[in-house]
Amino acid sequence: MGFSRKRILVSGGAGFLGSHLCTRLVEAGHDVLSVDNYFTGRKENIAHLLSNPRFEAMRHDVTFPLYVEVDEIYNLACPASPIHYQFDPVQTTKTSVVGAINMLGLAKRVKAKVFQASTSEVYGDPEVHPQTEDYRGNVNPLGPRACYDEGKRAAETLFFDYHRQHEVRIKVARIFNTYGPRMHPQDGRVVSNFIMQALTGQPITLYGTGSQTRAFCFVDDLVEGFIRLMGTGDEVTGPVNLGNPHEISVRELAERVIKLTGSKSEIVFEPLPQDDPTQRCPDIGLARRTLGWEPQVPLEKGLQATIDYFKGVVRERG
Repeated sequence: MGFSRKRILVSGGAGFLGSHLCTRLVEAGHDVLSVDNYFTGRKENIAHLLSNPRFEAMRHDVTFPLYVEVDEIYNLACPASPIHYQFDPVQTTKTSVVGAINMLGLAKRVKAKVFQASTSEVYGDPEVHPQTEDYRGNVNPLGPRACYDEGKRAAETLFFDYHRQHEVRIKVARIFNTYGPRMHPQDGRVVSNFIMQALTGQPITLYGTGSQTRAFCFVDDLVEGFIRLMGTGDEVTGPVNLGNPHEISVRELAERVIKLTGSKSEIVFEPLPQDDPTQRCPDIGLARRTLGWEPQVPLEKGLQATIDYFKGVVRERG
């Protein structure tokens, strides 16, 4: 079968994940429209694409309808770190829920296939470990993280209802902790926090004892998972866990960052935030079986690439 150039919309296209996805899709020969309101997305993330005739950037908020002609939609629009999504929790919920309605409405009108970037946060503070897609989660609907957790859960509901009621072709991925170049330096997540603190000689902040575990997936691996899921037949809807099944403690991550940066930073401890999960690790059996996918980039290699990126950020800040 020959190559078929598609018109692809990426909402949140100037964000960390969205910009990497846009790059991959443009390199594959597709026409890509990035839609972003630049709340957490940054123009620098897509600057390298702006001169490419196959790429277009539009300032737009997904809580308002969008009228364009496209073949595929990747819905990535939503702040994903607690610092950003708790800044305006009502708007965060609107972005997830109203944004999903608008992207699904567009997909229904133009008969496009639509991908939802969901999250491991739908599992809350899990009582099952590792998490499989049929686990329904342990989420506090009243807590400070609920705007994100419940917004994404509601978005999944909408996707499956549009699929059942309107036969919209959907793909739902549940994303676990991801890291890499173009992470926001102030997003408050552990990888960017630790690297920025190490490079600037500040104390490295661990919350709780640092024994809570996370599984870190490099951004290139995650984007490969997105593209493989979007390329499956219509019978594959997800949700599919995408993440690294090998977990490490947050303290071990801090120690690795100190070693790789050669930093003299000391580790300091702060109280654990409310509803912060103690364990988060995916079961990726479904992704392996359905997509032939699993992470390929070792943690040391991915961390080094991320450190190199943040060294440039620190230099620019002088």
